[in-house]
Amino acid sequence: MKSLSKKFREGGEVIGLVPTMGYFHEGHLSLMRKARGECERVVVSLFVNPLQFGPQEDYHLYPRDEDRDAKLAEKEGVDILFIPSVSEMYPEGYATFVEVKRLTEGLCGRFRPGHFQGVTTVVLKLFNIVKPHKVYFGMKDYQQLKVIERMTRDLDLDIEIIPCPTIREADGLAMSSRNSYLSTEERKAATVIYRSLLEAKETYRKGETKAKVLKEIVGGILRGEPLVRRIDYVEIVHPETLEPLEEVGEEGAILAVALYIGKARLIDNILLREEV
Repeated sequence: MKSLSKKFREGGEVIGLVPTMGYFHEGHLSLMRKARGECERVVVSLFVNPLQFGPQEDYHLYPRDEDRDAKLAEKEGVDILFIPSVSEMYPEGYATFVEVKRLTEGLCGRFRPGHFQGVTTVVLKLFNIVKPHKVYFGMKDYQQLKVIERMTRDLDLDIEIIPCPTIREADGLAMSSRNSYLSTEERKAATVIYRSLLEAKETYRKGETKAKVLKEIVGGILRGEPLVRRIDYVEIVHPETLEPLEEVGEEGAILAVALYIGKARLIDNILLREEV
């Protein structure tokens, strides 16, 4: 991978990277298309990263289908599907980790200790291996996007991070590889997430800016769905600092949720901002 990237760069070609954990869905494919439209070379990494899973989490259950992924990537015109092994990424004696402070303390960071350290460590390694000019991340994982942007700025990496919109199913459910865990009934119940976010956004559009009121709307709708097993959080945070807000100001806010339906932990978010 390193020698190929060196050759591409020496030839003056722009390299776009889409980092993934595989089991591709339309969200992943939309990132590949965006990269394909902007870069001479598109690299998709496929690596289920053990560092970002907690001891009780779903690392061994995480859906995998490399053959299917390879066909989908080829169809989208991806140049290289980079699939390193765990032993290549973390050889024996591996002892170096990357940590972004503050941004990782709230939201998912509060419930998944060590998760973002695992994310930033593997992403920096991928940046150093692939040497991309542009890297594409979906906004469904909003906290992850902001953490990667901060790491890129703080470590003076000569890389452009390209945020891409959340891709949703026809009924509004944000696309995620973990949706495959849902039974038919659970899948139907999961539509409550986006419904609750839209309801809060509509209330905000009508003039309500108090975070407490908007969060109560979301929480009330989610608690009304019997198959919601646990709510980790419903938060309204600043779009850049991710600090909790009491009121939605001129800079807008991110309304974010994380919850469990069955064994699937699902996250979603929506931007609250005055429409220009």
